[in-house]
Amino acid sequence: MSDVPGFVGSFAPVREYIDSLIHPSAQQDALATSRHRAFIAPRLLGSLAALAAFPVYVSLRGVPSLLEVIVFAWLIAPILIAYFLSRTGRYESAHVLSSLALTSLVTAVALETGGIGSFAAIWLVIVPLEAALSSSRRVVALASTFALCAAGFLLLMGHLGHLPAAVSVEQERAALAALGIVSASLYATGLALGAESLARTSFWLLYAEEDRYRLLARNMTDVITRHARNGTVQFVSPAAEPLFGARVTDLLGHGLFDRVHVADRPAYLTALADSASHGDGRSVEFRVRKAAPDAPTETFVWIEMRCRAVDQAGFDGTGEREVVAVMRDITKRKKQETALQEARAEADRANEAKSRFLATMSHELRTPLNAIIGFSEMLINEGSMMIDAKRRQDYAHLINDSGHHLLAVVNGILDMSKIESGNFEITPEPFAPWQVIEECCALLGYKAREMGIDLVVDLPESLPNMVGDKRSLHQIMLNLVSNAIKFTKRGGKVTVSARSGAADVTVVVEDTGVGIGTEDLPRIGDPFFQARSSYDRRHDGTGLGLSIVKGLLGLHGGRMEVESKLGEGTRVTIRLPLDCEMARKRSETASARQPTQTTDNASDNRVRISA
Repeated sequence: MSDVPGFVGSFAPVREYIDSLIHPSAQQDALATSRHRAFIAPRLLGSLAALAAFPVYVSLRGVPSLLEVIVFAWLIAPILIAYFLSRTGRYESAHVLSSLALTSLVTAVALETGGIGSFAAIWLVIVPLEAALSSSRRVVALASTFALCAAGFLLLMGHLGHLPAAVSVEQERAALAALGIVSASLYATGLALGAESLARTSFWLLYAEEDRYRLLARNMTDVITRHARNGTVQFVSPAAEPLFGARVTDLLGHGLFDRVHVADRPAYLTALADSASHGDGRSVEFRVRKAAPDAPTETFVWIEMRCRAVDQAGFDGTGEREVVAVMRDITKRKKQETALQEARAEADRANEAKSRFLATMSHELRTPLNAIIGFSEMLINEGSMMIDAKRRQDYAHLINDSGHHLLAVVNGILDMSKIESGNFEITPEPFAPWQVIEECCALLGYKAREMGIDLVVDLPESLPNMVGDKRSLHQIMLNLVSNAIKFTKRGGKVTVSARSGAADVTVVVEDTGVGIGTEDLPRIGDPFFQARSSYDRRHDGTGLGLSIVKGLLGLHGGRMEVESKLGEGTRVTIRLPLDCEMARKRSETASARQPTQTTDNASDNRVRISA
């Protein structure tokens, strides 16, 4: 494709020379380069060709007249103007100078050849046509002004009779007129070719620019959209189809808005409206419904949208700006943020548990140690304190009880640590569970009677034998029954019952004690957790009892359920498989069950958790 008149494009060396004359500021823009080339080439080559033909003209015609000398001298002006453009890059100024030079030449020739009726007067029409190549209204207006002023001047001079007599020979006048028309037509043809070249260059540059943007829009993973101020979508890039799971045509208009999560729609519209009103950028995050072809239900993905109003060229004629937005999928980032928040919350809970553990251990260890140290010092100084045999025996019992309590606390901590680390070993063996349950109730029966609590044991004779760790069941029952006795007031009742199923044994420990609050119930079974604050609690304990029960049941493939209502009592149900070896193998292959929380009915506000 040639960017200059045809006679230039076929001479590559000439074109390279002309390109070297183009100002550096225009070489950065293809359209500006084409305009400078179209301006310089015809003027430079045309003037040089005319000057080269001057000697031939003189040899054929003889001594030239003054007018002919002026015409050939004017041919230097286009060369000087082309030089001016190549040095300054001032394209519009060069066009103004060219129009002024051409108008001056035409006026001078017309004055000598008959005024407005001269063959040269038709060239005044060429002046504004040449200026049109500048694509500047100011240059066209100036060129038209020059041509009109020249025509008016010629009319005035002819009216006043200051023009020389017209050529008398009719044939010579016709020849001059033909020369003027032909030369003007040739020059106009050159201008037309230059205009066509510029138009073609502009078209291909625009097409290439659009193709670049189209290529970017199609290959970017981010979605590009154009919105009206009310949020309606006017353009969507193809990247939206895999992101939203919908066709581009389905997202136009209000299609995208209809897929935005209801709770996020105000933020979405506010960002677009603020960007259109204030002209600055906005950023917003929202959820969009995505229809996956292989998913049975629709899901939501998190989208980050950065939007900005377009410049003044983007006004749609209604006084409102359009908004261009870039959207990207941030679902993975949101999941990471959620995981980080959960990890932070878990760390806070662990830190809280540590603080609670330290406070609990401080109380649980100091109490028996103070008793051991205090009563042992009294026994050491029994001579000076005159302690009789009965008091000595009471002190020894208190020291023994404190030692056993201290040992139980340490053993509980060690057992919980082993269970959590996976180092707690169980020894499965056949045994009768009713014997273990009855033995544990007998051990705690004296404590229940001492506290004025009725301990009821209901064990059927048909309870089958089971395969499991006998010591673990013993520890489970001691923890459950002792907890029930501890948190039941005098005059209350604790019931221990059992029944057999097809593949398991169910043991229920129910009390009429203080109960557990709804907000605390989901955390029952967490290590070191107690429903009451460790600073104002009424009962001793580390909060490890139910945690150990839960861990031991997990090792046997069993489950625990807790039902409670504050002020009315608690019901703990454990289910142990008849063969813990088979149940444990099944639980290892199955996914770990998450704690679930259900409500039995709204009237009694009972809450149940399963572990």
